[in-house]
Amino acid sequence: MDPEPTGVSTGAAASNPPAGDDGKRVLRIGHSPDPDDAFMWYPLADFPSGSGPGGGTYQPCVDTGPYRFQHVLEDIESLNQRSARGELEITALSIHQYPYVADRYVLTSCGASMGDGYGPMVVARQAMATEKIPEVSLAIPGERTSAFLTLQLLLRSLGIDRPLNYRVVPFDRILDVVGSGECDAGLIIHEGQLTYGHGGLVKVVDLGEWWGDRYDLPLPLGGNAIRRDLGEEMGDICRILRASIDYALAHRQAAVDYALNYARDLGRDLADRFIGMYVNDYTLDYGARGREAVQRLLCEAAVTKLIPDPGEIDFISPT
Repeated sequence: MDPEPTGVSTGAAASNPPAGDDGKRVLRIGHSPDPDDAFMWYPLADFPSGSGPGGGTYQPCVDTGPYRFQHVLEDIESLNQRSARGELEITALSIHQYPYVADRYVLTSCGASMGDGYGPMVVARQAMATEKIPEVSLAIPGERTSAFLTLQLLLRSLGIDRPLNYRVVPFDRILDVVGSGECDAGLIIHEGQLTYGHGGLVKVVDLGEWWGDRYDLPLPLGGNAIRRDLGEEMGDICRILRASIDYALAHRQAAVDYALNYARDLGRDLADRFIGMYVNDYTLDYGARGREAVQRLLCEAAVTKLIPDPGEIDFISPT
C-alpha cells in the first residue's frame, strides 16, 4: 500500500484548503486507514495518473457537486485530537469524543460504525476473567475511543472504578504488543477482532456482546461529523456522503478491491467479512435504534462521570 499517495493528506494544517485546479472547493474528509472506511469512501476517491493507493488511478464515482474530497488518513485517536481543534471539514470520530466537540461538529446521519452483538474486544495471551483487567497492563487504542469508554462502563457495572494500568498504542500494533509480552492484555478494534487468534491470543470479553446483552442495543463506536461552520451546506455534503455509501454497497466488488489496499494482509474473504460487520444498515442511517444507542451510551457515561453531559445529540441528514 502507498501510505501517502497524492491527494491524501496527513498534515495538521488548520486552515481551509484552497480550491482545486478545476475550481471545486476542496473538503478534507478524515478517516482511518482500514477496510471499512476505505470501502465507504471509495466512490469519492480522486487520484489521477496512478497517484492513488497501490499506484491506482481513481476518479469519483458519484456526483460530488461543487466539491472535491481530499482523503486524510490517520488513526482514530489522531482524528479525535484533530476534531478537538476543528481542523477537518468532515471527519470520522469516536462517539466517545463527540460530547467534547459538539460545539464544532454535528454527526451525520450516515457513516456510522455500529457493532450489533459484537464489537471491540479485550484479548490476552492466556485466559483471564474480566474482573482481572484492572490488575494487568493493558494496551488501548486511545483514551477517547468508544472501545475504552465501553470497557470502563463494563467495569463500573461490576463495581470496579479504580484506575487502569494502561498505555496508548496505535491500534494496528496492539496485537503485537500483547503477543510480545510488552502488555498483558489489549483492547482491540478494527480487523484485529477477526485475527487475534492467529497469534495465539484469547478473548477476555467482547464489549459489543456485553453491551447488547445489557441494553438490547447495538454498540455505537464511530461516527462521521461535519463542521458546523459549513452552515447550510451541511445537508448537501451529507447527501454526497450517503451517495458514496450507497454506491459502494451497490458496487461491492470494486469497492472491496479498493479497500484491500488498506487491509493489512487480510485476505479478500476476511476483509469482505470485516466490511460487512461495520458497513451495514446503520451505516446508511442510524435509524431510531441507532440514535437511541448513541444517546444511551453517552448518557450512561455521563451519569458515571466519565464524560460531560452530552445533552440531546444532533444529527444532520441529507438534503
